[in-house]
Amino acid sequence: MNLTPIEMTAKMVDGKRLYSTPDGKFYPSITTVIGSNAKKQAGLAKWRARVGKEKAAAISTRSASRGTAFHSITEDYLNKCLDIDQYKDHPLPVVMFEQTKKTLDRISNIYLQEAALYSDNLEVAGRVDCIAEFDGVLSIIDFKTSAEPKRELYLYDYFVQETAYACCLQELYGITVKQLVTIVACENGETQVVTKPPKKEYLLKLIQYIDEYQNRYGKEKLT
Repeated sequence: MNLTPIEMTAKMVDGKRLYSTPDGKFYPSITTVIGSNAKKQAGLAKWRARVGKEKAAAISTRSASRGTAFHSITEDYLNKCLDIDQYKDHPLPVVMFEQTKKTLDRISNIYLQEAALYSDNLEVAGRVDCIAEFDGVLSIIDFKTSAEPKRELYLYDYFVQETAYACCLQELYGITVKQLVTIVACENGETQVVTKPPKKEYLLKLIQYIDEYQNRYGKEKLT
């Protein structure tokens, strides 16, 4: 089932990604809301101080480049229009894609890919990687890259993020997903796949992040 994508634009304002909805409202991205958590910000600052600003910036840039290329390759593959030669300047993401291909082949019946979503109820927006069936179960699917598999504790907020997308999907299209899926392609050759059912605790954590963000920054008003 192919759903009609929603057109939204995004821009960076004071380090925050904001989306403009079709009716002219401005909502922060889900990743911006979660990433603005005070505890997360403190942890990031501590890491930067430990490794040094220059090294931290280099690691962040490399990780972002790796992730962007991997997402593009994956999207092309799922759309059956992959020309692997165009990614010859990104050998590592290509290798990571090749080792993840068997997992990607468990995805079918794609509803949306790299699609903008928003929620007036939650006042957030974002861009979901993939909404499709995974092993035959309708799922929010999130693609991540990493040097090695992540401990499940560090995957928790990915499921909070996916819960936000599930809420947006229900609100905009009236469709309920049955599963949240995080696929982590790793540099060490492994592919980490973790699936969870939608849980109330993820929604409650999402609301906590949103409340904290709005208390800190207020609601977005742009002209």
